[in-house]
Amino acid sequence: MSGRHPGPDDARPIPQRGEGVRTAPRSDDPDDVYVVDVRGRKRDRAAAGTGGVAAGAAGGGAATGSGSTREGTHAPRRRRFPVVRVLVLLLVAWLAFMAYTPWHAWKTVTKVDTTPGGTRPAQSKGYNYLLVGSDSREGLTAAQKKEYATGNAAGRRTDSIILVHVPQSGGKPSLVSLPRDSYVPIPGKGSNKINAAFSFGGPNLLVETVEQVTDLHIDGYVEIGFAGFASVVDSVGGVNICVPFHMNDKKAGINLQKGCQVLDGRNALGYVRARYSDPRGDIGRAERQRQFLSAIMKKALTPSTVLVPTRYWSFSHASAKGLIVGEDTSMRDASRVLLAMRAVSQDKGLSLVVPIQDLNYQTNAGSSVKWDTARAKALFTDLREDKPLESPPPGTDGKPSGG
Repeated sequence: MSGRHPGPDDARPIPQRGEGVRTAPRSDDPDDVYVVDVRGRKRDRAAAGTGGVAAGAAGGGAATGSGSTREGTHAPRRRRFPVVRVLVLLLVAWLAFMAYTPWHAWKTVTKVDTTPGGTRPAQSKGYNYLLVGSDSREGLTAAQKKEYATGNAAGRRTDSIILVHVPQSGGKPSLVSLPRDSYVPIPGKGSNKINAAFSFGGPNLLVETVEQVTDLHIDGYVEIGFAGFASVVDSVGGVNICVPFHMNDKKAGINLQKGCQVLDGRNALGYVRARYSDPRGDIGRAERQRQFLSAIMKKALTPSTVLVPTRYWSFSHASAKGLIVGEDTSMRDASRVLLAMRAVSQDKGLSLVVPIQDLNYQTNAGSSVKWDTARAKALFTDLREDKPLESPPPGTDGKPSGG
C-alpha cells in the first residue's frame, strides 16, 4: 500500500446545482474523495413539504410529492355563466310589460261625464258599478255593419244593463241584470222602460235612474260598444260558449247549433244580442250576456293569453278601443269590474237577475218587465249594507213570481 496522502489536486470538482451526487467511484481510483452539495436538497425538501414543485437531485426534475402539480401550472378557476341574473332580468322585464300594457291601453279609453243629477244616495261599504252594453255603431265600417248584422241605426242605446257589486266585508261579488224593458220611474220623464233613460239623457240620466230605483250609490260607469265587442273576442282567439238551444236569428246574424263551441267575434256578438230566437226574451238575453262576460274573462286570463305578449297586448287594446268610462271611474274601478266577472266565471261570484213579478206587464210604453218590489228592495238593501252573499237571494233566478 502506498503511503501517499491525497493532495489538493486529487479532489474532484464540486458538483454544480442540479448535477446531483456521483453514485460510484471511478474504477481507476478507489480512494477518490466525494464532495456533495446539499443546498439544493434542502430547498427541494422544503418545497415538497409544502406541496410545491421538487427539483430532482439527479438529472433534475421529477415530482416528489403526491398531490403536487407540474412546475409553472395552476388549476383553472371556472366562472359560472350568470344564469340566475339573466332569469331575474327576464322576470323583471316581463312583470314590467304586464303592468305597462293595461296602463297604456287605459290611456286610450274614452271618458265621458256620467255625473247624475239630483240628490244621490250615500256611499255604502262595498262598491257598485254600472256595466252597460251599447248598440252604438260608431267606429264600424259598412262591411262590419253588414257582417255583424247591426243595421245602420244612429245614436246609442243600451242592449244590456248590469249592476256589479264588489263587497268589502266578505261574500261573493254579484252581477245583477236589470232587464232593459224594466218599467221604472225616470227622473223628469215619468215612468218608462229603463233603457229609455239612456236615450233621453245618456249615461248621466241612466245612472241617476238606477240610483233612484235601487237607492245604491253608483261608484263607476263602464260601457262597451259593438266596435270593441267583436274585436275583443277575436283578439283572444274566440270564446267557448255552451249554446242552450238551436238559435237561428237573422236579425242577430246567427245560426248556432245547440252545444258547447268556440264562437268568433261575429257569432259571439249575435249570441248576446239575439232576442227573437230566445223564448225567454229579454231575460234570456240578460242571462246570455252574463254568461258571455264570464267566458271572455275566463279566456282572457288564461296562460295562453297572458303569457303570449302579442295576444295580451291585442286583448288589452281591443278592450280599450270600444270602452267608454265615466270621468270619475279609475283604472282600479275598472279592474274591480273585470275581477268580479272573472269570479263569476270561476263559480266564485253570483250571476243574478233583479227579482221579477211579470215579464209581460202592459204599460203605456208597451209590454214591459215589472219587478217584484218587495224582493227587489230586499236585494238592494243587502247590497247597500254590504251583506255577505254566498248564494242567490230568493227570486233572483229570472223566473216571475206572479202573473
